[in-house]
Amino acid sequence: MITTLLTTMSVAFIVILPFAMGYIAVSIAERKSERSRIWIWIFLPWLSAVAALAASLITWLEGMICIIMLLPIALLISSLGGVTAGLVARRKLRRKTQDIMMAVVLLLPFLVHPFEAALLHRNDVRTVENEVDIKAPPSVVWGEIKRVPKISKSELISSWSQRIGFPDPVEATLSYEGVGGVRHATFAGGVLFIENVDVWEPEHRLAFSIHAQTAQIPPTTLDEHVTVGGPFFDVLRGEYMLEPLANGETRLHLASHHRISTDFNWYAHLWTDAVMSDLQTRILRVVKNRAEAAAQ
Repeated sequence: MITTLLTTMSVAFIVILPFAMGYIAVSIAERKSERSRIWIWIFLPWLSAVAALAASLITWLEGMICIIMLLPIALLISSLGGVTAGLVARRKLRRKTQDIMMAVVLLLPFLVHPFEAALLHRNDVRTVENEVDIKAPPSVVWGEIKRVPKISKSELISSWSQRIGFPDPVEATLSYEGVGGVRHATFAGGVLFIENVDVWEPEHRLAFSIHAQTAQIPPTTLDEHVTVGGPFFDVLRGEYMLEPLANGETRLHLASHHRISTDFNWYAHLWTDAVMSDLQTRILRVVKNRAEAAAQ
C-alpha cells in the first residue's frame, strides 16, 4: 500500500501524492473520453484523495483529527493534478510521451520523500492571543484565573475543535500563590499539563511555562501526530494579562506559545493557530461568566 511507503506527516504524502492521484485519474479518464468536461478534471480526483485518506484511517496510519486536517489540502491539490492532466491531454501528445509523464508523476512522491525532511523540516514557535472584556474589576478576574475550579459541560461554549476530537478543559489547580507555584491543568481524556509559574503580579499578570505529560495521554485521546508534547506539536507557555478599563471593566488577554515541527508548517500552523485560538476563547468565556457572576 502506498501509505506504508510514505511518512504521512510529509509533503510527499499530503501534497505530491494527491497531485499524482488526481493526475493519473484524469489522464485515464481522458483516454476513455477525449472531450471530458472540466468539472471532471476538478472533482474526479477527489475520489482518489478520499480513498487514500480513508485507507490511512482504516489502517490506523492517521486518526480522525488528522484526516479532517488533511482533507482540505488533499482535495485542492488533487484537483490541481486533475486540471494539469486535462490540459496536458488537450495537447494531443503522443501516447508514449503521455505514458512517460504519467510514470514520472506516479514516482514523484517516492523520489521527493527521502530528501524533503533535510530541506523542509522546521521547528517554528507560534504565538496566539485572544482577549475578552469582562464586567468585573481586576481583583475579581484575578481570583478566577489563578485557579480554575472544575468546569461543567454547561459552562463551555460550542466548539468546532471539540467536535473534531480535541479534549475539553476541566480545571487548573495551584500548589501555592507566587512565583514557583505549580498549576496542574487537566483536560478531558486524561490530558495533563504541569504549569510552572514564573510571573506572579496579582491583578495584573500571570505567566507560566507549560509541560505536557505526554506519556500519560491515552492513545485514544489524541493520535500520535497531534499529541501535545510529541515530535510535531507542543504547547510551551501561557500568559494572562489584566488590563483595567476606564469604565471599571477588565480586558483579559490570554496568550500562548506553541511549537510545530513538520515539513509543511506553512499549512500546519493554520490548524494549530485555529485550535489554540478556539481553546483560549472557550477558557476566556468561562472566566468571563464566572467573574461577572462573582462581581454581582
